[in-house]
Amino acid sequence: MMRKIRNPGTGNLKKELKKHLPFYLFLLPAIILVILFCYMPMEGLVIAFKDYKMARGIEGSQWVGLKHFQALFSDPNFYRVLANTLKISILTLLTTFPVTIVFTLLVNEIVNARFKSVVQTITYMPHFLSWVVVGTFVYQLLSPTGGVVNAILIELGILDKPLYFMAQKDMFVPIYLIANLWKTTGYSIVIYLATISGIDTTMYDAASIDGANRFHRILYITLPAMFPTMCTMLILNIGSLVSVGFDPVFNLYNDATYQTADVISTYVYRKGMVESRYDFSTAIGLFQNVVSLALVMVANWFARKANPEYKII
Repeated sequence: MMRKIRNPGTGNLKKELKKHLPFYLFLLPAIILVILFCYMPMEGLVIAFKDYKMARGIEGSQWVGLKHFQALFSDPNFYRVLANTLKISILTLLTTFPVTIVFTLLVNEIVNARFKSVVQTITYMPHFLSWVVVGTFVYQLLSPTGGVVNAILIELGILDKPLYFMAQKDMFVPIYLIANLWKTTGYSIVIYLATISGIDTTMYDAASIDGANRFHRILYITLPAMFPTMCTMLILNIGSLVSVGFDPVFNLYNDATYQTADVISTYVYRKGMVESRYDFSTAIGLFQNVVSLALVMVANWFARKANPEYKII
């Protein structure tokens, strides 16, 4: 009599699904949103290889192969916006990443719980403001007529007359970096503090008994525990090197700062939404996403080399 052989992993899988069913149900809306807005629109990537006409639709449009990519790489404006994008992204990474880690360690070392909560709240609040609000705030703050910054600089004798900072092309990148740091630091701090909260407090007590001071506890306990999270955040940031966010740049730049402020996101917006060149803008977006994926894979490879136990992909 033959006996039916069961896969030993099938029963365990069913038990795990049944055990964690409420969590999967909570996860289901997010999965549906990702499928709807991230995977289903991928069908439209074929537009990058067609001479897209809205009246004909995607299927009826003529296939042109790599025509739009050739036009992209032969456009001198593309290399300008690519250089601006890389410059802003790299400077953002070099400023935001270390500042966030240092500030997280400083906040974590605050002994007074109430004061610590106040600092976290004040730091995290800008995250909930839209870039439209932040852009308006920056324009008002740096205004040559009633801006606080001009008033202080004139009062200190640094400036003889008001300066229109937002119209200075060389000032755009510093203004962007400061505004971005102010708005995004709080969110990253919350992520790092959540990692620190998972550290066993007995490790700090044992280190104190062994004579370790506060700096030694940070160096040998806190930072190593933060390393996996730091790697993940770094990989995500590296993957965004060629995709500076549209909202911050669009709400801070103007015609006078195009030369240094125009990035790939705003370039895609002009080509696609303003000039209605949907096929060309799709080709730009596809190029951007492919490069981002390659950067993520390379960064992940380096992270695994630095720590063999770490793995995100």
